[in-house]
Amino acid sequence: MQQDQTTNEKLAINTVKKGIALNVFLVIAKFSAGIFGHSAALISDAVDSASDIFSNLIVMAGIKISNKASDMEHQYGHERMECVASIIMSAILAIAGIGIGFAGVQKILHFSAEGKIAVPDTVTLAVALFAIASKETMYWYARGVAKKINSGALLADALHHRNDALTSVGSLIGISGAMLGYPIFDPLAAIAICLMIIKGAYDVFTDAIDRMVDRSCDEETVEKMQELIAAQNGVDHVDKLQTRIFGSRVYVDVEISADDHLTLVEAHAIAENIHEKIEEHFPEVKHCMVHINPCSETHHNF
Repeated sequence: MQQDQTTNEKLAINTVKKGIALNVFLVIAKFSAGIFGHSAALISDAVDSASDIFSNLIVMAGIKISNKASDMEHQYGHERMECVASIIMSAILAIAGIGIGFAGVQKILHFSAEGKIAVPDTVTLAVALFAIASKETMYWYARGVAKKINSGALLADALHHRNDALTSVGSLIGISGAMLGYPIFDPLAAIAICLMIIKGAYDVFTDAIDRMVDRSCDEETVEKMQELIAAQNGVDHVDKLQTRIFGSRVYVDVEISADDHLTLVEAHAIAENIHEKIEEHFPEVKHCMVHINPCSETHHNF
């Protein structure tokens, strides 16, 4: 288990590092093209990419800390540090989004006063197209890794890449509109990007909170667990099944009814088998606690 956890951590960290490298390149490309190509939308997009680098570093720190082994002061591990990383990341996203929206509003007010806005150059269009393609590719890659290792923080980072692709779509629309003779489209796109970023921040925040308050697994997962447990030898029926998400991992508590006349060794074997089957079929489960009730106790028969 510890080896798998170490492997997952390395895979997650390498994925985040690739995201950082891409974001550094995009910041330079977007800022340069935005300034010299006269695009407020692309400059706003560059600010978003710059905030992504700090977000990536926070996610990386969260993953490293959350994978630390249990100790005397943290006997259930450190998985919830991923949630903390996600919450900090959502705050950075929201602040960046508000800043971008403010800059867009200022440019619209300037247009109202002066009656003109500089039209973006063709290079800004090319940079926006590259940003969309690269970020969408990074989204699918990070999402695949996050699903594989069940990392909430990495999944939030993947969604961040998708939001970045959408913000670049906004830049593309704004730049295209401005080049077609509607310069107001560029700052309007910056405001639209602001709203998308804030929405993304809200989604990351709510997911992290759900993971911190012991939200149960989804209904489909619980039903599959119940079917697996009921199919094991010695299980008469399942009395109770409770799950709770703890950071990126899951804890399971189950009560089953079994024959009254089982020996302690036989009852223990049934419980141990259920424990192993749940952890084998559901890799996200960190621990499964099994309690066995005698069938004769009718108040256990639901």
